[in-house]
Amino acid sequence: MTNMATPALDALRDACAEIGLDARGAEPVRIAENQIWRLQQGVIARIAPPDRFRSAIREIEVARWLAGQDIPVVRALRVEQPLERGGRVLTFWEELPPHRQGSTQDVAVALKRLHALPLPDFDIGRLDPFVRIPERLHAAHTLTDDDRKWLTSLYEDLVGRWNAGLPPGLAAAPVHGDAWPGNVVRLEHGGWLLMDLERFSAGPPEWDLVSTAVRTKTTGAVTEAEYDAFCDIYGHDVTTWAGYEVLARARELRMVTYAAQHAATNQQWRDEAQYRVDCLRGRGGSRPWRWTGIL
Repeated sequence: MTNMATPALDALRDACAEIGLDARGAEPVRIAENQIWRLQQGVIARIAPPDRFRSAIREIEVARWLAGQDIPVVRALRVEQPLERGGRVLTFWEELPPHRQGSTQDVAVALKRLHALPLPDFDIGRLDPFVRIPERLHAAHTLTDDDRKWLTSLYEDLVGRWNAGLPPGLAAAPVHGDAWPGNVVRLEHGGWLLMDLERFSAGPPEWDLVSTAVRTKTTGAVTEAEYDAFCDIYGHDVTTWAGYEVLARARELRMVTYAAQHAATNQQWRDEAQYRVDCLRGRGGSRPWRWTGIL
């Protein structure tokens, strides 16, 4: 068991004892900044850093609200939560039925339904495309000082353009915040399901649409044909919007700083993190680039 997993397991045991769950036999599914553990009772526990308590409350409220709006969504366990134990924030969810990663078409269908909803009558916060980017840049110790300064300058420029206001676009709506096929899963018995609501907020729907556009135009993970089908289903091509560049560059910056943060603690991602920086700085050829996913 890794050094990251051991303290989290202690926190999980304490939290489970309080709400009547059995942590014996808990299995790690993903050990990263946010950890995911599977309990034997068909329960998934998510373990987050200590600064995520308020966002965890919102995530549970959003999951329950979406279920009430007939949106297929991951279900929060009906227990008193979130809990704080051992310097960590814990939430508990029903384990998903058999599923696989969704398609870009699934994402389009899900977003079309999500963006058509009215905003809920509780505070879901306002979209911040730049959340945690300063912390990621601070942690990016494998990058040169020059690269970090350049990324910081890009960050400051994009924040200024965001704060100045985007061009007119789609009406503000509930947005998922991290809409890609890994978070809109395809169930084996049919249908899709929305998960990972940590970035859910109110804001421009274009932010959700930009995710697929960037995976097409920037990284090449989505083909042009797949992107055309995505636009046909949703009914809008965000790349034609005057504000696309700002949000697309913000999404790219998030992807670069995420890789750089992980490279600081995991050597296997150092080359990928540097490659992403090189691409943004014009040292990696023209878009689309071929970025490898960071786990």
